[in-house]
Amino acid sequence: MTSPAHRFGPELTAQGARFRLFAPDARAVELEIEGGGRHVRQRGDDGFFAVEVSDAAPGTRYRFNIDGRAVPDPASRMQAEDADGWSVLTAPPAALPRPWSRPWHEAVIAEVHVGTATPEGTFRSLVDRLDHYRDAGFTVIELMPVADFPGARNWGYDGVLLYAPDRAYGTPDDLRALIDAAHERGLGMMLDVVYNHFGPSGNYLPLYASAFFRQNLTTPWGPAIDLENETVRAFFTGNAAYWLADFGFDGLRFDAVHALATKGAETFLHEIAEACRAVRPDAFLVLENHDNVAGWMTRGERLFTAQWNDDWHHALHVLATGERAGYYAPYADDAVAAAGRALSEGFVFQGEPYPDADGPPRGAPSGELPPDAFVSFVQNHDHIGNRPLGDRLAASLAPERLAFLRFVLMLSPEIPLLFMGEEALLRTPFPFFCDLKGEFAEAVRKGRRSEFADFFDAHGEASFPDPLAEATFIFAKLKPEDFATPQARAELDAFRRLVEQRSKLVWPLTGSHYLGAEHTRAQDALRIAWRFQAGTLVMALNAGTQAVTLDPPTGIAGMPAAASIGAVTHEADGRLALGPFAAAVWSLASA
Repeated sequence: MTSPAHRFGPELTAQGARFRLFAPDARAVELEIEGGGRHVRQRGDDGFFAVEVSDAAPGTRYRFNIDGRAVPDPASRMQAEDADGWSVLTAPPAALPRPWSRPWHEAVIAEVHVGTATPEGTFRSLVDRLDHYRDAGFTVIELMPVADFPGARNWGYDGVLLYAPDRAYGTPDDLRALIDAAHERGLGMMLDVVYNHFGPSGNYLPLYASAFFRQNLTTPWGPAIDLENETVRAFFTGNAAYWLADFGFDGLRFDAVHALATKGAETFLHEIAEACRAVRPDAFLVLENHDNVAGWMTRGERLFTAQWNDDWHHALHVLATGERAGYYAPYADDAVAAAGRALSEGFVFQGEPYPDADGPPRGAPSGELPPDAFVSFVQNHDHIGNRPLGDRLAASLAPERLAFLRFVLMLSPEIPLLFMGEEALLRTPFPFFCDLKGEFAEAVRKGRRSEFADFFDAHGEASFPDPLAEATFIFAKLKPEDFATPQARAELDAFRRLVEQRSKLVWPLTGSHYLGAEHTRAQDALRIAWRFQAGTLVMALNAGTQAVTLDPPTGIAGMPAAASIGAVTHEADGRLALGPFAAAVWSLASA
């Protein structure tokens, strides 16, 4: 946990409240209480200004006046309105959400954006949709970032007040009520957090705390956060522990840690994991790390729980769609081989040159990691939103290929994640949207247009959704009636059956010690065997358009598959015949 000396944000005391602000660059700092005047603050040697106010109580609105400029508390727990307005003093939670506990290997994750998961787009309205996620078969909901961002709508990765749930979604108590309701239904709750940058608008830290940033190191979002600075690290480690301790989240997903650009990044990741585990030893701590650093899932008794596996997605996406451009290109030369490695070893790139034969090495060996050290997906917010129209695969991919991808995802032993609505194969798009103003808004428009310039040549610019338009945001909202169509109900039933099969075939094995995997190939077909102390899980799959015959896995000659999709038959000679985009699974318990 963060030490008291580095604690950020206000704190209630017996006499009122104590306010602190790290502002080493400020000449003068005043605490301004709405309707209650100003209080001059004194700076200590550590760069913090502090003052106690005897009549401050929960609900008090406050802000800081720094050298004549009014700014919110960077560690505000709640905003009265938007991110640049009054901060609100809050009371500690009267009670945390009821406890929830389920082993990680049983996670089936729904990635959810609060603002578009329901027509109302709030924490409270999402409570009313929890039964849907539970009944569909999910065991964990992972919220996209909720930290306060500028404007009324955002994906969440432009947060500027990292301790305050955005008021567009509700209050901190509303978020606690959501988590409590999820736990009541047997659903775990995770939160996506962003510590590699602040949003471009509404971040006032550079005005009075330039120590947060390194001007000589840049990232795609501006100057790098200076993680060599102990106080800066404490701001973020305290934030991570806060979501677990004050809200009852069961885990966190750390966005793009490969973009932590300073030398202190490794120390920071150690400290943040330790801070989280001091609060919740069994917390699910999941990394997004393009660098494929396998060691984070083994250090210190598995310091981090798992990592998002883009390699798995890219390889399987190329196989099913044939798309080869952009970030799919490094997997396109032999997508079958890439898929075999992703399924059996986790990462495709484990030290090989990337993105081509002349590129720098990427990744580290990952074959000894258990499958549940990887979170895999057919789609997520990025791989939908990175498309020009934000279109989902359900809008363009043949049904048999979609069903094949979902079968492989759900019945291989990695942790499956689906983007909200994917369980019913909804076609609702999820384009990028935000609510920035002025120069920042135009910069986003120009950036998105330049990113998809080739798209305009084929489709025309008029079809490209304006990321700043409210209509783009509304277009992305899921509606309860979308799940009630006959097609959606049929797809939901199919997904429920897959979850049930996973619970019977996969979980009894993945809950035991992992012994390793091996895979073989025949043309476009793969056979993978994952060995666990409790038994062996075998999958045979054909990702091609032609039928393939291959030798049966050891011990299953003539044995009917426990689950299959597409044309799967045993030949008279005992060989296994797989039709196009067919797959089968066997689960063999140890003797």
